[in-house]
Amino acid sequence: MRAFLKKEWMELCRTGRLLILLLVFALFGIMSPALAKLTPWLMETLSDSLADTGLVTTAVTVDAMTSWAQFYKNIPVGIIIFILISSGSFTTEYQKGTWIPVVTKGLSRRTIVLAKALMIFAVWTALYLLCFGITYGYNAYFWDNGIAEHLFFAAVLTWLFGVWVIAFLVFFSVISRSGTQVLLGVGGVAVGVYLLSLFPKLSTFLPVKLIDGMSLLQGGNYPVDYYVSIAAAGLMIFLCMILAVVFFDKKRL
Repeated sequence: MRAFLKKEWMELCRTGRLLILLLVFALFGIMSPALAKLTPWLMETLSDSLADTGLVTTAVTVDAMTSWAQFYKNIPVGIIIFILISSGSFTTEYQKGTWIPVVTKGLSRRTIVLAKALMIFAVWTALYLLCFGITYGYNAYFWDNGIAEHLFFAAVLTWLFGVWVIAFLVFFSVISRSGTQVLLGVGGVAVGVYLLSLFPKLSTFLPVKLIDGMSLLQGGNYPVDYYVSIAAAGLMIFLCMILAVVFFDKKRL
């Protein structure tokens, strides 16, 4: 396991994927407070141009909540970029046939799946903490994070949503032969769950509710409102990992 984890880490670094992801998530972390801080200046700059068209602008007041609203708009985009970059993690190995020699020499298939999954989960966690930490630090410096309720609980929910998406990434990576098939599978599940969430009676039971962090921060929802979604996401993550191990054990490499 240690050797395979080291191999995955070296591959992430040498291919440049880790550097790209670090830059993207660091940028998203900076963008949230930066856009909030620049909004009053932009509105003031554009006020004369808007006045010529008959639109009247008023003074804009921004605070930490404005920045957090931007953060929760950026994170879904960050998850999409993460999935796009990670979609070839398994399929590239299939195409190159690099697993055949190590499996024939006795390396457990379960070790391969778990090492791959563990590295992807760990990288997502580190990137998310980086993004959240940058936003939190700037918000604390410019404003006051105390205005946001259940701030850390909302952050954990969004992280768990990312883990849920990645669990399906691992599952579809095991049963697919190309990165395109992986993306179609993950995208199909995400879109399907989102469409189901449009029905009010179903939304409470679906993991897509976890991404609604702003309702917590604004006091519209409470932690207890998310317990069912947390349980549903946890069950799906567990099933995806079990199925990934089972299918990979039987998969022809």
